Amino acid sequence: MRLITPSFTSNAYGMMDLNAVALKTSPAYTLGTEHPTGLEYAQYLQVVSQYRKLPVQTGVDVSEVIPENDGFRLIHSGGELRSRYVIWAAGEFQYPKLDSFSGAEYGVHSSLFSSWTAVQGDECVIIGGYESGVDAAIHLSKLGKKVTVIDRNSRGLSKGSSDPSVELSPYTKDRLRTEMVHERIHLIQGYEVKWLEPEETEGYALYCENEFGDSHLIKTAQAPVLATGFQGSLHLIEHLIERNKEGQLQLGAADESTITSGLFVTGPQVLHDHLQFCFIYKFRQRFAVVAKAIGERLGLDLTPLDIYRQEGMFLDDLSCCGEDCTC
Repeated sequence: MRLITPSFTSNAYGMMDLNAVALKTSPAYTLGTEHPTGLEYAQYLQVVSQYRKLPVQTGVDVSEVIPENDGFRLIHSGGELRSRYVIWAAGEFQYPKLDSFSGAEYGVHSSLFSSWTAVQGDECVIIGGYESGVDAAIHLSKLGKKVTVIDRNSRGLSKGSSDPSVELSPYTKDRLRTEMVHERIHLIQGYEVKWLEPEETEGYALYCENEFGDSHLIKTAQAPVLATGFQGSLHLIEHLIERNKEGQLQLGAADESTITSGLFVTGPQVLHDHLQFCFIYKFRQRFAVVAKAIGERLGLDLTPLDIYRQEGMFLDDLSCCGEDCTC
């Protein structure tokens, strides 16, 4: 897997690298590539942390966050830690969604593959048609396999919203167009999987429906690939955060928990109304917002944050967001 947002050495022209998380840095310059792999991006993060001499501790597993009168007590694999404030940035990838439908346990989540060569047989079914599902289909097709992708939202190559949070990226669409020429990828759009179960003899049966009640029964020899997304790390602190009746995360104006003062959330889980901050270039714009909130309470000098606003990394006015591109 690679980052779908492109890195480019555009800092000298007043435009930050889309994948940079710190001012005056560029993964494109550091790594010499436009779409870094996860390993390459980790190397960029290590270089940034070492240069800034950040006190990063690795191999620490936090098991509990306990609010106290003067802050928080964190229970972790090395003991305990106390802090006045906590910023939750525990990510998503290591917490895959494995219960999207009945029988999902018979599939294999896309995040569990270290290589697509591990997929057996000549045919494969992928459940989920967003970035990870289509990325898997592209790689499996390149291996010569016939791939069926079930996408309940009918994304594909169509044009919908200009927000890449809900549409395939141009990078992915380019790769999909190139691979579909070989006619090995079949898209079943507008259908949602209802159940999956193993057959009596061998293989699996998969049942899906569309909004009109039309159904598909698909049989496959291999366990389907689940590109069903991630439940994320917030389930570990569910008792400290609030959600609305639709299950959406509720945060204050500075991305602070509405029920646990001093607990802030940053990263791809951040959501305000219908606006999703699930891409690096989106959620990095909220880092300075959190820093300002904590800095004000600690009585710190906030002038170092001015440069973040100048560089477009201080998004506290959300009224400018969510506009569709008419062309």
